Amino acid sequence: MNRFQPKKLLMSKWTALTPIDKQKHFIVTACTVDEETKKVVNCTLEAVMTKNQFELLPEELKDQQTWRQGWL
Repeated sequence: MNRFQPKKLLMSKWTALTPIDKQKHFIVTACTVDEETKKVVNCTLEAVMTKNQFELLPEELKDQQTWRQGWL
């Protein structure tokens, strides 16, 4: 399980172990935080090379079979 602190999630770097649209390296460019629980509800990832963006649940980033923190 990948661990991360919600406060440090913004602008963090991630590697997709299975390329998404031929892209492997991503940066978290936006996070939606629930004001009541202070938990991250949604993340926006941006591909480094193409600047394509997509949204992802933070629970999906915790899956080590799919994502690794940092750029490999």
